[in-house]
Amino acid sequence: MSARIEVVLIRPKEDGNVGAVARLAANFGVARLTLVRPRASLGPEALRRAMAGQSILRAARVATSFEEAVDDADLVVGTTDLSAGRSNAYLRRAVNPERLGEMLRPMVGRAALVFGPEDNGLGRDELARCDLLVHIPARREFPTLNLSHAVGVVLYAAHRALGDENPESTPAPELLVLQGREKELLLERMGELAARAGYPKHKQRGLNLMFRRILGRATPTDSEYRMWLGFVKSVNRLVKRKDG
Repeated sequence: MSARIEVVLIRPKEDGNVGAVARLAANFGVARLTLVRPRASLGPEALRRAMAGQSILRAARVATSFEEAVDDADLVVGTTDLSAGRSNAYLRRAVNPERLGEMLRPMVGRAALVFGPEDNGLGRDELARCDLLVHIPARREFPTLNLSHAVGVVLYAAHRALGDENPESTPAPELLVLQGREKELLLERMGELAARAGYPKHKQRGLNLMFRRILGRATPTDSEYRMWLGFVKSVNRLVKRKDG
């Protein structure tokens, strides 16, 4: 991703939220934080919540209007808690954070992610100024997230869209490759062991099904399968010797 991500907070009212957003900006490499007519006082609570993002908080740009905040942005992305299709008030269909990340990945330029105030979100005119809307799916009974939480979700999705290409990112968990052949071989060996150990024949089918379900939930890695198979083979050899 070559796009420079900026976060714009419109009339934030809680200093703790602003501090937490500054910390998130540090977590995910945000280029700039802009506050539009902030109602929050950026005092000790904001600094405490900012942690390693204190330098971003202190350098935050303060704008007097929405237009001033996004005047140099190539793409303006607004956030809304309205799900697509429920109202005429938000003008166009919103994308989810994952889709936003995919869209930002090939872009070059400045992308402003705009978040409304804690009490009522972005207004109709502000949403109309946005080039794109993003909506975080949540329960219909309570669709509104805390401001800093919403920022965290959107920034995480944008950051993860980089995949493993960003050398400054912490490594993602290793991809787990499903090992179907190893699984079937292990199940076969476990069944043989159960039969050789004298497990009741009429219960062996249920036992095999239980093993399959456990493996399905656990999704072992290739090395774990090999170690498990080695253990079962060792036990099988031991049982064979005792039978002999």
